[in-house]
Amino acid sequence: MAHTLGNLFILAAPSGAGKSSLIKALLQKHAETGPHNNVMQVSVSHTTRAPRPGEVDGVHYHFVDRDAFQALIKQEAFFEWAEVFGNYYGTSKIVIEQTLKQGIDVFLDIDWQGARQVKAQIPDTATIFVAPPSKTELLRRLTERGQDSPDVIDKRMTQAVDEISHYHEFDYVVVNDDFAAALAELDAIVTSRRLRKEKQIMRYDQLFKDLLSE
Repeated sequence: MAHTLGNLFILAAPSGAGKSSLIKALLQKHAETGPHNNVMQVSVSHTTRAPRPGEVDGVHYHFVDRDAFQALIKQEAFFEWAEVFGNYYGTSKIVIEQTLKQGIDVFLDIDWQGARQVKAQIPDTATIFVAPPSKTELLRRLTERGQDSPDVIDKRMTQAVDEISHYHEFDYVVVNDDFAAALAELDAIVTSRRLRKEKQIMRYDQLFKDLLSE
């Protein structure tokens, strides 16, 4: 993919590490600074699972049937896709590319396997791993949110070990112990990616032409 003004970010983490809350807070923070700086969004994935109460097509997911999803696979329309518990999930190439070309930063909320697939196709992607401060704290968060049975929590803790074992594959690591500090670190990563020479040259092309004119 050609260079774009927008940046692609991948955030991966074990369930309960606070990844979704961090992304939501970051987007809210930038939205509050005004329209000029509101140039980031979370990618909307395709899925074959049924919408849950309150979910809106095109906002939370692009809901499609299995035949449509499989047709998109054959068309190589996804950067990455996977089948999870009988349902397909995938990240659309064309949607991501069009959004980045508009200068909008895009966040992908996917696991380490998806991150590996996307990074192989777009090496410029910034991958970020969000880790909990300890197993004890992770267990406390999973238990206190009251969404899962003890058996499911046990499975999530086992899955967490597998997820965390791949932390070294990521470009950045944020340990979510203090939420405000973790949010500041995530924001700093976004700012540093935006300030890279390649992005600034694209953003201020006319300015540098004027500055260098005789």
